[in-house]
Amino acid sequence: MTGRKSYHHGNLHQELLEEATRMIGEQGVDGISMRALAERVGVSRTAAYHHFKDKNALLCAIAEQGFEKWQAHFAQQMHEQSGDMNGWLKAFVHAYLDLSWKYPEEYDLMFGRPVWKNGEPTESLRAASFACFQHYVDLIRSWQDKGKFSKDIDGLRLAQVSWSMLHGMSRLLNDGIYLDRSSIDAMSDSAVEMILAAATV
Repeated sequence: MTGRKSYHHGNLHQELLEEATRMIGEQGVDGISMRALAERVGVSRTAAYHHFKDKNALLCAIAEQGFEKWQAHFAQQMHEQSGDMNGWLKAFVHAYLDLSWKYPEEYDLMFGRPVWKNGEPTESLRAASFACFQHYVDLIRSWQDKGKFSKDIDGLRLAQVSWSMLHGMSRLLNDGIYLDRSSIDAMSDSAVEMILAAATV
């Protein structure tokens, strides 16, 4: 058994999230428990439960962290591509697939069955996921207001359809159906062209 570790105040919460994410990558969601997580980190179960009341809360926290990470990444990307709709959209599509591939365990919890169907999403997770998607919707609507995207297509529906397309490609990549990353990159470019063809004036 792993020996007990000492932590500065506030560090254990993040340590538990990071170790739980690693365990999910090794064993899947069904292979993780609060007891096993506490043993891996080297703390008592009481200490682990002090930060997460149960496994569902832990999984939701991992998913929430994923949305916060994506939100920060895309905000930075928007700043870098300010004013260039085509450049931002291409960067967004490629970054979406890159992040889903780089953090597959987080991605599965952000958009998958363990939390949203089999579990019970926390209010903070719902808020984080909504904010992330709403930012994308607001961006599309701002392009419509500027005349760069047609208003013939509802901004919300365009956001939903285009996001679903990216999610589908991410699943093909993460589930091993497409192993050739160059194919995904080519599909990403095609996705951008399709979105622009459907939405531009």
